[in-house]
Amino acid sequence: MMGPSHALSGAAVWLAGSWALDQFADYHQSPLALAVGTAVCAGGALFPDLDLSGKVTRNQGGATVARTFGVFSLFFAEVMEKVSLGVYYATKLSRDPRRSNGHRTLTHTIPFTLLVGWGTTALCAAYGKWAVIGVLFFMIGLALRGLFDEWAERAGWVIVTLVSAGAAWFVAANLPGGRGYPLIGTAVGVGCFVHILGDMITKAGVPILWPIPIKRRMWTMIGLPNSIALRAGSKTEVVVVRAALTVIAVLAAVGLAAPSVLQRFNIQV
Repeated sequence: MMGPSHALSGAAVWLAGSWALDQFADYHQSPLALAVGTAVCAGGALFPDLDLSGKVTRNQGGATVARTFGVFSLFFAEVMEKVSLGVYYATKLSRDPRRSNGHRTLTHTIPFTLLVGWGTTALCAAYGKWAVIGVLFFMIGLALRGLFDEWAERAGWVIVTLVSAGAAWFVAANLPGGRGYPLIGTAVGVGCFVHILGDMITKAGVPILWPIPIKRRMWTMIGLPNSIALRAGSKTEVVVVRAALTVIAVLAAVGLAAPSVLQRFNIQV
């Protein structure tokens, strides 16, 4: 899927999940915690595509999300792509094809998702708010690039960077102290997993079963049959999928903020 769809899916899943926890597990979150979790999950839903690098010195190419912070994120994407390609060749079996890049390999696997979620949690627990500020800065930037793609493109990476830094500092200053902030790591991990699921419904698929070997292939791409799979950027994705995700996100947000509004219309979500 395209970047905006991934980011929107992360936001919708986090809001819907938060509503479910509120309704069925009596787990309440403050408005700030909800906003942070939604933004981080939206950013996490773009994170795996940082394995699609471009031309660092020209500030061109790569996935849209790789240009979030200009040449800095492009360089990060270049490193991630090379690491992913290295892991691919280190673990490939006889029937795995040769590849010229690492896109849709390591970062599109469940082990990577678990590692990123756990690593974020451990980082925030060990280093407190300074780590939280760094994680929020990065993830809010990705979320801005995905959810407000056209605005981010016009504004440029410098403005996106400044807005991300300001938002991260504000959130960290208002978060309660003395916590490990486990929901931040959870939001990153959930976002990455939602990304994988989103790419599974496209024609290319993802190696979600790695590192389980299947018929002498370690990197088997799993996805829907081509007859029903989505084409990235198609009208079905842009119109139908994004509209459905938007409805889910809005209903969940209203259900969390003002459940009486839904009750007036007899909407059960």
